[in-house]
Amino acid sequence: MKTKIPSILVGVAGEYFVAAELSRRGYIASISMRNTKGIDILATNASAKRSVTIQCKTNQGGSSSWLLNKKAETVISLNHFYIFVAIGPLEESPRFHVVPSHRVARDIKIDHRQFLMRGGVDNPIRKFNDPEGNFVNRWDLLKLI
Repeated sequence: MKTKIPSILVGVAGEYFVAAELSRRGYIASISMRNTKGIDILATNASAKRSVTIQCKTNQGGSSSWLLNKKAETVISLNHFYIFVAIGPLEESPRFHVVPSHRVARDIKIDHRQFLMRGGVDNPIRKFNDPEGNFVNRWDLLKLI
């Protein structure tokens, strides 16, 4: 029987997976304190000429869909990114979807509008989807090189 990991641990694991992957790629990654709203990781290149902020969202089912709140519709910055982590079976490596904040804001607004048009009840939950994998391993979008 498969054990479901508590969501707080899944989130923490996602942050560490992202920090490890950034470090593996030669970047400096610093996980922020738990009380830092909206920023989980600060990342910079080795020359410290470019820095970005990252918010991590993690699921443990391996799907290409993640939940956010309504506030994500307004978080837009050229230097702010979401890294969505899909943790699948223990035998597999996590999958990373690297997405600029402006794209997340746009996509979740569109998705929520379509949800309401299909008769859904308005609520603060938003969903980001990347079923085609357009953002899988798009570390280049961070422009930390």
